[in-house]
Amino acid sequence: MTRLPPIAALRALEAAARLNNFTMAAHELNVTQSAISHQVRHLEELWGLKLFDRRPRRLALTRNGQTLAPIVKDFFDNMGATLDTLRSGGARDPLRVNLLQSFAVKWLVPRLSLFHEEHPDVEVWISTSDKLVNFASDDVDVAIRLGLGNYPGLHTTFLLRDYVFPVCRPQFLERVGKPTSPADLLSYPLLLRLSEQLVPSWENWFQAAGVENVVLTDGPRFPDANMALLAAMDGQGIALARSAHVSEDLAAGHLVKLFNVHCPSRVAYYVICPAGKENDCKIAAFREWILRQAASVQAEYDKDAG
Repeated sequence: MTRLPPIAALRALEAAARLNNFTMAAHELNVTQSAISHQVRHLEELWGLKLFDRRPRRLALTRNGQTLAPIVKDFFDNMGATLDTLRSGGARDPLRVNLLQSFAVKWLVPRLSLFHEEHPDVEVWISTSDKLVNFASDDVDVAIRLGLGNYPGLHTTFLLRDYVFPVCRPQFLERVGKPTSPADLLSYPLLLRLSEQLVPSWENWFQAAGVENVVLTDGPRFPDANMALLAAMDGQGIALARSAHVSEDLAAGHLVKLFNVHCPSRVAYYVICPAGKENDCKIAAFREWILRQAASVQAEYDKDAG
């Protein structure tokens, strides 16, 4: 592994490359011209690469220097921007929200700009995890989880009920033809999940659709519904999707729903925070906003399911 150089040498390279002059770089960094030359020479020896062509009255980056100088500049720019963000974030005391990655990507993040419009003074920091949050040790203010709602010692608010139904890409149906009844799906490539005990399976959906005694043994299997959904997006077959994960893709026409049979899940999404913190201004504002967002979506889900 290539040895990492000292920061002073990288700073000398960045300034000399940007100003194209060792003397000007030395003046900017408040060191001598020989110090800049020494630091650049140190980098060249360390990396075994010539970085500058040194000619009378003229200094020019070599191809190696032209390749490396922007990377070094980006390093210092990104470091400065990150420090500014951290200092600013500490001053603003952001609201830290933790949730499942799939729900963040497919449901919350596409709507988050609406929260910022209503509450421009509240900065939301998103983190994702499948594990239960320990509010005593984790740096989290609010969590959103999929479960049965039994979270002892925490303030829990119902957010969104979950349904499952079959989806696929429109181009997939153009290629293989559209099924006319739920039973027809048995002759199509179905994307199966390995095991999700609380989420309805294909067998549960077929039963809800009036197709009895279905046992699926053949077909590609995925560890969870999200990965099966990615395969459906790729046109590999038909996935059993969860309602919260596909509303945007259905509206945009990236996916189509097959049959108006919605199988309700035992689990739902809940907003969770430490008991006694539910009336904190930022937490209360976020909870009130996200409940409104979920209510409008839930009305559509329930209407379709009914």
